[in-house]
Amino acid sequence: MAFVKTAGCIIAAAAALAAAQFPARHDHMRGGCNGVLTIDESAVSFAGPKGHAWKWPLAEIQQLKISPEGVSVLTYVHDRRWIFVGSTPAAELVALLRDRMGAKLVAAIAEPESGAWKLAARALHPESQGTLAIGSSSIAYQTAAAGESRTWRFADIETLSSAGEFELTIGTPEKTFHFQLKEPLAENRYDALWMELQKRTGRIQ
Repeated sequence: MAFVKTAGCIIAAAAALAAAQFPARHDHMRGGCNGVLTIDESAVSFAGPKGHAWKWPLAEIQQLKISPEGVSVLTYVHDRRWIFVGSTPAAELVALLRDRMGAKLVAAIAEPESGAWKLAARALHPESQGTLAIGSSSIAYQTAAAGESRTWRFADIETLSSAGEFELTIGTPEKTFHFQLKEPLAENRYDALWMELQKRTGRIQ
């Protein structure tokens, strides 16, 4: 069978997260420094020793990747990437920033929908072992590999394709993810997923 179709701590809050501050380490070309990373509804900032302090309004961030192990900030200035390592309240931060940043936010966590159907999978480039959970409005990939879990809303998926029942490719603004499936993805189930994604994103009525 072959079928192909192509189609994006310290929590300062009461009921909902409004801002977070947590220790983080910024690595330099030589050594690094420890400081405090602050993320709120409008900006990401870092305060470290010896004048190592930066602040980026969300509008000036090309891509923000949030994982439980740290934060990566890709700026529009020379495509420079700033990496901060430290334990983060990733799920809460993703919930805070998802609607504000849209596809510029990379949610490096797995948040499968209730009732999602699951497929054991191997991600390629880089390789990891995990599970795809496919819901009615999102796809999550859960793995023990640090920083490699993901949750994509249908609105953030740019392309979805498959060349057979043991393969699935998901194109996002971050990059294209290739999965080798360990159990078959039935053609009718793939077709239903592809159609639902198109409807949810308004590509077809």
